[in-house]
Amino acid sequence: MKNYRFQDIQSHIDRYNLLTPLDILLVGGTGTGKSSTLNALFNSTVAKVGEGVDPETQHVSAHSLHDYLRFHDSAGLGDGKENDYNHAKNITWELQRTCNTDYHFMDLTMVLLDGGSRDLGTAFQLLESVVLKAIEPQRVIVAINQADMAMKGRYWNTHSNKPEPTLVNFLEEKAHSVQHRINESTGLTINKPVYYSAKFHYNIHVLVDHIIHHFPTSRRIVYNHRESKGSDSNASGFLNVLNLL
Repeated sequence: MKNYRFQDIQSHIDRYNLLTPLDILLVGGTGTGKSSTLNALFNSTVAKVGEGVDPETQHVSAHSLHDYLRFHDSAGLGDGKENDYNHAKNITWELQRTCNTDYHFMDLTMVLLDGGSRDLGTAFQLLESVVLKAIEPQRVIVAINQADMAMKGRYWNTHSNKPEPTLVNFLEEKAHSVQHRINESTGLTINKPVYYSAKFHYNIHVLVDHIIHHFPTSRRIVYNHRESKGSDSNASGFLNVLNLL
């Protein structure tokens, strides 16, 4: 995938005089497949994948696809309230940190959802209480991983490693539902999320297309009002919301 649409990525960044590389922070709950998504994007093992509910990523780690694009794998939410507080605080810090006095370090964030789960409440609260308080809405990408686990794994063709028509319809409905629910809970109007399976490398090209579609056309300028929203207050707000779920 390193060479996929490389010229498009390079020309966009050069055309709009963006800082290189373009930095994208991956966020999501434990088990949504952030590390496996990175491995699929790189088509090699660059991040260790946890088994079951045991997460591997505890700190943010950086992985450069090439000179123009770099991904950052963050710790997953859902490991207990104390850990969630610290992870939410770290996500806020990462999204608000700067590379100099004028520009933020992170250009985009990609929120991953679990295609096999019906409970997306925590993910939406992460968006509303943490992510959208630290970065502009137009710089937020939403994608649904683990398409192979939707409908409890039924209608996934294990021979061709892609969904059968019944599962495709279900995934399309899920993507529209996520788009609608995010708008209802956060007020954010997003493009319909793409669905993919990092494990089986299904729709990875579509995921990259989705990311490129969200590339910014300007550098992310530091504004004092956004810096005033501390990581502690965002993390506390997120934890308070989780206590109500």
